[in-house]
Amino acid sequence: MKPIGKVTHYYDKLGVAIVELTGTLKVGDKIKIEGGKNEFDQTVEEMQVDHKPVTVAESGDVVGLKVAGKVREGALVLKLEN
Repeated sequence: MKPIGKVTHYYDKLGVAIVELTGTLKVGDKIKIEGGKNEFDQTVEEMQVDHKPVTVAESGDVVGLKVAGKVREGALVLKLEN
């Protein structure tokens, strides 16, 4: 596992986390979100940059990511090795 980003905001009603990336993330990647009480693994099903769907996002991008559970601002996003 290696850190690839940090949650900067969470939209509770939408179940969407805003993540500032420090690495590359692709649709289909397995990630772990850890921080606070809720830690969980999930597969990236979809993500958006500037409200437009993308399949790959690079370091420095800020993405909207549908998440499987509640997350806190500051939570780490780790990419699980395949």
